[in-house]
Amino acid sequence: MSSPRHPHDPEGSERPFLDSVRLRRLNRWQAEGMRENLADLYVESSATPPGEEFRGRQEFLHRLERDVQLPGFDMLVAEAEGLTGCVSGIPVPRDGSWWEGFDGPMPQNLEQLTASGHVFAILETVVHPHQHAHGLARRLQERLLADHHSSLGVTLVYQAARTTCAALKDRGWQEAGRIHRLPGPTALRVLVLPLGERTENHPDGLAHNDRTQRPE
Repeated sequence: MSSPRHPHDPEGSERPFLDSVRLRRLNRWQAEGMRENLADLYVESSATPPGEEFRGRQEFLHRLERDVQLPGFDMLVAEAEGLTGCVSGIPVPRDGSWWEGFDGPMPQNLEQLTASGHVFAILETVVHPHQHAHGLARRLQERLLADHHSSLGVTLVYQAARTTCAALKDRGWQEAGRIHRLPGPTALRVLVLPLGERTENHPDGLAHNDRTQRPE
């Protein structure tokens, strides 16, 4: 009798491809050195209307230039025959400043996990639009979170980006509320990816464990 497959494990057809992919971490200087290749990947991976490719590319480069300056910036790239995906992020500060603008009271478990240093923010995920992109994006995100010993991943999505939101939820992300970020009045969706143990009291995997308190 075979063991049941986890709902977020890769399908059998994805395994050979994912096994052939090499994951490599980049620091901020290495990421800046690969900026043009990363921008090419972004253009190839985005459903950009004809004529808007240059604008989308420049916006990605501006985000990358800003993100690499953030404390703790880290990037993971996936390579097969060439660059096929990347994910970047930063550790969420323990002082709770990342959550400023959260709409309504913030769930206590998010406050506790933030204070213990176990929350990591995913800033950007880009994968080449091949048939196994779904499994690769999930593998990149979970690997980067694991490398930082995170119990919770968090990311922000524009409310109008329904396709992106649906794809994240299909990978196990959960919607946790809205947050307002300046400039602009638009609220962003807050999605979280719990990596903690799921128990009867915490079926969402958001349990806080004092024994996992990370050192300052």
